[in-house]
Amino acid sequence: MCGIAGAWSPTPRDSADELRALGARMGSAIAHRGPDDAGSWVEPGVGLVLAHRRLAIVDLSPEGHQPMASPDGRWVIAFNGEIYNHAALRSELAALGHGFRGHSDTEVLLAAITQWGVEAALERGNGMLALAAWDRRDRVLWLARDRVGKKPLYYGWSGDGTFVFGSELAALRAHPALRTEVDPDALALLLRLDYIPAPHAILRGVHKLPAGRLLRVDQALVRAGDAAFDPASAPQTWWSSLDRQRAAIRQGFDGDEGSALSTLDTLLRDATALRMQADVPLGAFLSGGTDSSLVTALMQAQSARPVRSFSIGFDNAVHDESGYAAAVARHLGTDHTRLHVDGHAALDLVPELPRIFDEPFADSSQVPTALLCRLARQHVTVALSGDGGDELFFGYGRYARALRNEQRLARLPRQLLARLAGDPGERARLGGLAALRAELAAGDLQGLARQRVSRWRRPEDVVIGARRVSTAYDDPAAMPGVGTGADALMQMDFACYLAEDILTKVDRASMAVGLEARAPLLDWRVAEFAWSLPLSMKWHEGTLKHLPKQLLSRYLPDELVHRPKSGFGAPVGDWLRGPLRDWAEAQLDERRLREEGHFRPEPIRAIWAEFLAGQRKWHTHLWGVLMFQAWRETLNQV
Repeated sequence: MCGIAGAWSPTPRDSADELRALGARMGSAIAHRGPDDAGSWVEPGVGLVLAHRRLAIVDLSPEGHQPMASPDGRWVIAFNGEIYNHAALRSELAALGHGFRGHSDTEVLLAAITQWGVEAALERGNGMLALAAWDRRDRVLWLARDRVGKKPLYYGWSGDGTFVFGSELAALRAHPALRTEVDPDALALLLRLDYIPAPHAILRGVHKLPAGRLLRVDQALVRAGDAAFDPASAPQTWWSSLDRQRAAIRQGFDGDEGSALSTLDTLLRDATALRMQADVPLGAFLSGGTDSSLVTALMQAQSARPVRSFSIGFDNAVHDESGYAAAVARHLGTDHTRLHVDGHAALDLVPELPRIFDEPFADSSQVPTALLCRLARQHVTVALSGDGGDELFFGYGRYARALRNEQRLARLPRQLLARLAGDPGERARLGGLAALRAELAAGDLQGLARQRVSRWRRPEDVVIGARRVSTAYDDPAAMPGVGTGADALMQMDFACYLAEDILTKVDRASMAVGLEARAPLLDWRVAEFAWSLPLSMKWHEGTLKHLPKQLLSRYLPDELVHRPKSGFGAPVGDWLRGPLRDWAEAQLDERRLREEGHFRPEPIRAIWAEFLAGQRKWHTHLWGVLMFQAWRETLNQV
């Protein structure tokens, strides 16, 4: 697990030393992602520099140093991530004549690219990555992101026309010519979703490579610049969750629930075992919910000694699941560490959030996630998580509500529906009649899903100069078109919410402290198996995630398996009315909002006043604005 960065000038003019200095500066901006080693590689005749920061996980020796060049001199790669099946690939490549100096997965990936090319090497790998591969012979730079979006990759053009890229926006901002003009469309997405989905980024001229995409960069593209570039269509797809889901649904699962349970057990055991490979201490995030408990159970079942497990809880009991986690740990026999956090400890973290999350990010579970990662890093360097189970196995209550509401809307006469429906705008967030009218106006299942995931319903009315841009929750092409409505709901979340919110949150929070997070449930084989299952194996007699819970019942008693889902949040509303009130008031000052020119102050101030007067639900609207305001203060800091 590491960080990568680089730059390619359209008119080479820098010396090798100047390019190395630039690479060192960009790499230093993301040193937290790789505190163990730093490296750079330059090609002065082209104007290219690749930089790398290393967090040593597999092969701690210098043989794992990056950027790494192939023996024939054609390829140079800078790679962030892990190839979990590197041992099997190593054996296959050795049979084809490749030799290896060490035992790092980086060397295996490089040999695979040399043997089969970039795209075929990606297809053969099982892992998570953000990759920069420089083909010295053809003078082509390849940028790639893993199948589901575990590892991030930003890219774009600086003010002097240089093509820049990196694992975090901070690496790009370290380039002296990068423009720092905020993109209002991306800011509106932040207010709507709590995050900014790929290919969008908060700065103009900067983009995020979507999951499963591969971008070919040559000198002509570098010289053409951002004006002639379409970030939505230019990257090619090497793996598509939508296409793979469609294929899995059409193929279906040929077996009963017993055989499905056996298959899931086999796949998850192997996925977990692959992710337990490390030359450093390893543990697990354990919330006490189905997914993290299942991953921890499978780890403990394959470990000769107690697995290290970690949980965190708040003093607000509504948000504290740590008691369940401790009970699961006792039953499984893990070596468990439970941190109970009072409000002051959590609030001390708030000023650091812009630095930790790099780009404006407003999922309030960022706070407990960052605290949990800090706790785990005191004891281990790698931690396994249960991410992905909800999106693959029908784990959200909002899925069931959306399907029920879709059925009810279909039964209403069109004239009555037209009379009852309406668009109450932001008031829909408050529930009651306003929320009902918004649901009636949604129109279809995709509209109902959009209602469920939206914070600000019309952020374009608040963000100055913003246009509405499409996401997986708006674009009909993002719907599978086969299977059930449940399949469509899970696909939208898998493509957008999982990749761009959950995985972003875990990546930034873990890498901020030099911790690697791995997710067995997001093994591509597990995902494609889950998509093949009928809904009855995921949602059965009102039980969400039916099949994973059946499997978990092999390891835990029923009272620890079947319990209400409570989520992983933070008491933000309490904080904003209490110890964060003065900070929030300063961030939302009407004069400041007007002078900075990103927001129309009136709707924000109105919501703030209503919130302080007792309206409890506005904190979700306000947190997005506050996270942007706090991030904006860092714009001129490198």
